[in-house]
Amino acid sequence: MHASAAWRIAQFRQPALIPPAGLHGGSIGGAERHFRRLAEVAEIVSLNSLRNSRRSAAMPEYTLRLRRYDPQSGNEAYWDQFKVELDGHRSVLDAILKQRDERDGTIGIRCSCRAAICGSCGVRINDKPGLACHTHLARAAQTGGEGSQVITVEPMGNMPVIKDLIVDMDAVHWKKIQRITPWLMNKQPIPEREYVVPKESMLDITQSMACIQCGACVSDCLSMEVDPLFIGPAQFAKAYRFIADPRDAEHDERLRDLAEDPHGIYDCTHCWMCIDACPKDVAPMSQIMRLRRLAGSDHQIEDRNNGHRHEHAFVENIRSNGLLQEADLLPDSYGGKFHPRALGVLLASLPVIVRALARRKVTLRGALTHPHRRQFKDLRGLLDPIERRVERRELNLYITGYDGEGPAQSAGQGPAMVATGTSPTRVARPSRALGEGEGEGR
Repeated sequence: MHASAAWRIAQFRQPALIPPAGLHGGSIGGAERHFRRLAEVAEIVSLNSLRNSRRSAAMPEYTLRLRRYDPQSGNEAYWDQFKVELDGHRSVLDAILKQRDERDGTIGIRCSCRAAICGSCGVRINDKPGLACHTHLARAAQTGGEGSQVITVEPMGNMPVIKDLIVDMDAVHWKKIQRITPWLMNKQPIPEREYVVPKESMLDITQSMACIQCGACVSDCLSMEVDPLFIGPAQFAKAYRFIADPRDAEHDERLRDLAEDPHGIYDCTHCWMCIDACPKDVAPMSQIMRLRRLAGSDHQIEDRNNGHRHEHAFVENIRSNGLLQEADLLPDSYGGKFHPRALGVLLASLPVIVRALARRKVTLRGALTHPHRRQFKDLRGLLDPIERRVERRELNLYITGYDGEGPAQSAGQGPAMVATGTSPTRVARPSRALGEGEGEGR
């Protein structure tokens, strides 16, 4: 910094350093001390300026590509791109808010806690749903492509867009939450003080209780994309929270309702997208599978959608053939080839069968002779002892169930048991740590 500039800064910011009125004609030593202090101030200002310039040069630059849409303008959605300089550990939400505060105040995004707790800032980042406050810029840039610093941010899917990155969760997500009766139906008589329930039962519903209703799983649900009336993964996770709660009085009614609904638990396609999307490891698809087991195996609900019989047909098909024999799967799902329920379905499927034969995806010999059975003749002997167990064992990687390390656990003799619905479940310590950046990037 030039000496004259330092002098002006010193005069403006340090009025105490201006020479006293009588100094010009007075002590020479006092003037020397005064100007020595000015030189020190100039040096400090110069060093700070140099430090700030180096810091600015070292700050990484990211390009944010936002999907913009304003229904009031009457224009179609478009992409808006801008650059932002922030440390890599800062969040995508920080970058968007920085742009909104400094350059474009019309950017629409919903946010609140900025600590991955409220679930308000759900968006799609590089084609993956997530929380903007929970995603570091450096990590997001890595998923944007090799060598790319472009981060694409757009609103969540399967919900109508209100403005820019804000979607109408009331129209889809919260409406479907109301569909599953999201409150406890008390058992009678109600105790005078509080319900006393087994610790294992409450451990079992801990995973579904961790849901923050961000809508990330709804955004990526393929079943909902094909069938907008599908109840939804977050909704079923919430339903399991009450169905597995021993204080609830309407387990059977809830399960029957969700099983009989054509858009209910048997409409899930096992795509795993909701499990990958969830920022809190709720694993909604796992909760749907638990609801199916409770409805079909424990409550013996024969749904009109043929969902439980179809699942049972899969198990029996593998038990009998070793590998899936698809020619038998359809009739077995309806009671067998000669069952009255199966005849109409088989006749309706004749065009598909003919096309499969014509394209050699299926052969008559393979469909009728079951060539796999000899290779897997011992498989039934492996499955039968498992199915004869009185208790059902399931591995839940979300919770531990450990009450301290006892001798058996410390010796590695297996995880503890907790209850899933009416059956106990084996649980183990989660292998995946808490998501990156939780509570940071503010």
